[in-house]
Amino acid sequence: MSVSRRAPDETRALARLAFDELGGLAGGVHGIHRAIAERAFSAVGSGASPARTVHDAVASGAYGAVRGATRMVGLAADAGLRSFTVGEPRWLSSSAGGAAALGALHGLIGDGLEREGSDLQEPMSVRIARRVVPTDGDSLRDAFRAASPCLVVFLHGLMETELAWRLGAGADGETYGTRLERDLGCTPLYLRYNSGRHISENGRSLADLLEELVAAWPVDVQQLALIGHSMGGLVTRSACHYAAERDDRWVRLVRQVATLGSPHMGAPLAQAVHWLSVGMGLLPETRAFGAFLRRRSAGIRDLRQGSLVDEDWRGRDPEALRAAACREVPLLEGATHYFVGATITHSPGHPVGRLLGDCLVLESSASGRSRTRRIPFRSEHGMHLGGAHHLTLLNDPTVYERLREWLATPVG
Repeated sequence: MSVSRRAPDETRALARLAFDELGGLAGGVHGIHRAIAERAFSAVGSGASPARTVHDAVASGAYGAVRGATRMVGLAADAGLRSFTVGEPRWLSSSAGGAAALGALHGLIGDGLEREGSDLQEPMSVRIARRVVPTDGDSLRDAFRAASPCLVVFLHGLMETELAWRLGAGADGETYGTRLERDLGCTPLYLRYNSGRHISENGRSLADLLEELVAAWPVDVQQLALIGHSMGGLVTRSACHYAAERDDRWVRLVRQVATLGSPHMGAPLAQAVHWLSVGMGLLPETRAFGAFLRRRSAGIRDLRQGSLVDEDWRGRDPEALRAAACREVPLLEGATHYFVGATITHSPGHPVGRLLGDCLVLESSASGRSRTRRIPFRSEHGMHLGGAHHLTLLNDPTVYERLREWLATPVG
């Protein structure tokens, strides 16, 4: 017996979240205020006790009033939005601006949204024109009337959606997907997922989705190529690992895996935020900022080392200063693995380029090299893009020429 589910209303959910965060912000500011006052009154000594009592009472009342007023306004706003909801709920995720905002929100706190069952969290899905395409045969036939036996699956990165693959497109609107469809006859598939979840969780979700999709595709699938930007490259590697363990059908069809600016060895920014959150938690005056940073999503935490499997995080303290060694996951057998790294300098050996990489990922990490770890990419299967930043990799003519060459090369 089918169970009907309430249709999510993302507008109301976003409004509720915004007012909850405002209330929490007032509490955080109160904590900072209280810590500074504590230090000041302690320096004065016991003679300040009367003034301190009055100060604490007034401050607590004022901040409590702000939190209470924020809660009341939030309840009123929610009631107002509910009364204006007629028929289908409003879908922020199906508009370009709304999708971008929700993509960023997922990257920051998407794991929490999933735990809470928020209407703002979204399961991994195929998208066309920002709309979900179910993976049943009829829906796929309607959506892909010129379905090809050759599929190219695109996975976006942290805080992105499938719309990110349009960044940098010229007036013609051409993307990697449209060019590969024209030049090689491949059908591009754009996926959207909650990038705040653990990479391993998204990896299993991708493996499940591809198994359903290959089984229901309008024609027999002969080959698959996976292309991931940034975190998306790590999700593809995780999916291949779990699918190979389960002996899924789709994983035997993968011929190429290309990662564009993926932090296989970890991302410096994620590492810096980890240390900063711990440091800020040491002083009362900055503890609220540390608490805010500790709310960062599981997906961001996984980028500290490029973790791909559950064992890297399950049962471990996420705030431990020294990260335990992550499990090394082998590359998928039977597929050719390609990588692209970028630096803001034209030469990867330039000191600035070595220090900053593409502003988010170091070239050495994108190519799977560090002092203590190494992913067995073959050097001839890699590419360096000079004078480029992280988002350039989403739509660059030089990168496309290499992708076309790679996907057109027979595997054998």
